[in-house]
Amino acid sequence: MVMGAAGSKLEKALGDQFPEGERYFGLENFGNTCYCNSVLQALYFCLPFREQLLEYYANNKNGGETEDNILTCLADLFTQISSQKKKTGVIAPKRFVQRVKKQNEIFRSYMHQDAHEFLNFLLNELVDILEKESNAAKTSPETSSSSEKIANGPSHPQANGVRKEPVSTWVHKCFQGILTNETRCLRCETVTARDETFFDLSLDIEQNSSITSCLKNFSSTETLNAEDKFFCDKCCSLQEAQKRMKIKKPPNILVIHLKRFKYIEQLSRYKKLSYRVVFPLELKLSNTIDNADCEYSLFAVVVHVGSGPNHGHYVSLVKSHDHWLFFDDENVEMIDESTIQTFFGSTQEYSSNTDHGYILFYERLGGRS
Repeated sequence: MVMGAAGSKLEKALGDQFPEGERYFGLENFGNTCYCNSVLQALYFCLPFREQLLEYYANNKNGGETEDNILTCLADLFTQISSQKKKTGVIAPKRFVQRVKKQNEIFRSYMHQDAHEFLNFLLNELVDILEKESNAAKTSPETSSSSEKIANGPSHPQANGVRKEPVSTWVHKCFQGILTNETRCLRCETVTARDETFFDLSLDIEQNSSITSCLKNFSSTETLNAEDKFFCDKCCSLQEAQKRMKIKKPPNILVIHLKRFKYIEQLSRYKKLSYRVVFPLELKLSNTIDNADCEYSLFAVVVHVGSGPNHGHYVSLVKSHDHWLFFDDENVEMIDESTIQTFFGSTQEYSSNTDHGYILFYERLGGRS
């Protein structure tokens, strides 16, 4: 817990340097729930997301008969934190964690869970609930017509684990971007483009690289030949082709997941890659479809601590009002911006430093689209 010298030091810093309304609360760990706590802190300090969630709570708090779900439990938790009288302390996210475990058996055990898997599960659950509520409102007897009911039929097929949006929710507005998968037939030059939505980008990593180079690799051109040939509709046959993935519509909040856990066939298990991957505080995306430069600013990092995928710990670093804070379950402390570099990873394969950036959260600069 935030106690003694560290606690009073934080209290003083918060009083001097932070706005009156901000709250910095550690979250109690209920037996290996650090994967959940670290993601919740990153989302709490994602201001567009927090604002929408608090607004959702304010608009729905009188619906007493509605059943608890992950959205109501999360809105309740964020409201609880933001309305605390003190600036710092500890809160137990018990109701939320119980709801997560009830909803998804993966998170029921006391085993080490994956923070990225949890983030994906959470965002998709929130979207499902918001879509259902929106559709229910549209098809209620007072507002619906038969044409509306047809329009709100089955939701679109899934792309990249995220449902094609029949309804655009505020979760989509925060996190959703669009990728274009372009395939060019090398015989007739026809380009086939397929769009798919994403809530985060999972990037392969290499030793001594950077997010910029990982993004370049992500959208680099790949040649499809031999047994990987592409069936071209125009040629009506399998042809050699070039394929590339581009970001067509960048999201307002760009979430980047570094693929630090790799399956090693010789070992028949996953191994953690402790590679040094530099993630800048300011990131430029220059591989969007219209080549427009798109700038982002880092505001949160979920860090995996430990040498393997099946054990370890998660902590988070968050930026709030130009200051960086470190959240480790119940503990909260201020850190210097320069400390972030210690989470880039290691230049050696085996290193005593096992604290590595795992999920990065960037906010788009220059207003939200």
